[in-house]
Amino acid sequence: MKISEVLRIAAEGISRNKLRALLTMLGVIIGVAAVIIMIAISAGTEATIAENIQSLGTNLLFVTQSMGGQMSMGPSRTSGSNSNFLIYDDAKAIESSISGISGVVVERDISETIKYGSNSVDSASVVGSTSSYPEVRDLTVASGRFLTDNDIEKAAKVAVLGYSTAQTLFGDADPVGEKITVGDIKLTVVGVMDKKGVVGNTNYDERVYIPLTLVFEKFTFSPFARVQGQQVGTVLVQVADLKTMDNVITQIQILLAKRHDTTVADLPFTVRTQEDIITTQESTTAAFRQLLAWVAAVSLVVGGIGIMNIMLVSVTERTREIGIRQATGATPGDVRGQFLTEALLLSLTGGLIGIIAGVGGAYIFEQIGGMRTVVVPSSILLAFASAAIVGIFFGFYPANKAAQLDPIEALRHE
Repeated sequence: MKISEVLRIAAEGISRNKLRALLTMLGVIIGVAAVIIMIAISAGTEATIAENIQSLGTNLLFVTQSMGGQMSMGPSRTSGSNSNFLIYDDAKAIESSISGISGVVVERDISETIKYGSNSVDSASVVGSTSSYPEVRDLTVASGRFLTDNDIEKAAKVAVLGYSTAQTLFGDADPVGEKITVGDIKLTVVGVMDKKGVVGNTNYDERVYIPLTLVFEKFTFSPFARVQGQQVGTVLVQVADLKTMDNVITQIQILLAKRHDTTVADLPFTVRTQEDIITTQESTTAAFRQLLAWVAAVSLVVGGIGIMNIMLVSVTERTREIGIRQATGATPGDVRGQFLTEALLLSLTGGLIGIIAGVGGAYIFEQIGGMRTVVVPSSILLAFASAAIVGIFFGFYPANKAAQLDPIEALRHE
């Protein structure tokens, strides 16, 4: 039998009951649409995270304490540093010794209550840093100025407010020149940062920046600092040329190993690139995407079971028709091909409708939900191929059952 004839007969079989066919395809439609939408959300999230991280500066290296790193080393030893922690002197050593870098800044985070008049912000993120922080992290000062080298040297009681913090404390008024209370210390506001938004788990607009030395002196004072050094959270290194990134990483690791009298393999610090951080974020979203893909796969399986169920009903209803076809020369292969084609048509039609629903759903989700979505072409191919496989897999049993009917018994069927 010609393929065109098989398709015509299969289409006629489906068109006899359009509503039932539509309901049969519903599971496949939902499954295919779910695959496309879920992958679009995941891809959009990954793209947003990558753009946000890269927007914080280019060619950055993040030097941080390893998990449990301070406990993995033996007693403190004397060399460049007496501390097993990442300290301010490490940052200074990197800035003065490493070639191929264009900037080094330090972050020391604390949490304090900030007050201005009757307005206050509880548990605000206060970041002690140095003067080149905006250049290295690609931030912009909206009004006033950022911290200067003089502020750092004198541990000046000044602060630069993030955009949201300024709005919360001062509303539309200009905060530059006003005094705020950070913890128990009164500081003069010298600048306000421009909007930056949330990157990863950090809301840069809710931060307050103060001199790193002021944090050491007033907020994290330690009597052992003279011996052990002033501990910092992160040292950010801006590499001058992306091509020398690996070389700079190696230089930093060797320098820190020497300063802390250990080996590079046992170094209690990690040196990560922005790509490393993006990869880590992507692995998190990938796990979430796999979970959603399994949920969508269940919908496809349910849709396939629905197709098999309806095809079995169709075989029963059309037993006499099958008998007539067999009596007029149709072989078991012809009958099997006809019903398998009907099942495949149902799943492929459902797949096409599902693609339209998935692409449209991703667009609507972005417009209404405000979450970025990126439709991935491979997800469309994956979903459509899955629909085809579902149709063949779940359509084979009823098609084979129809092919095995005895012609005489089929003709006697009422």
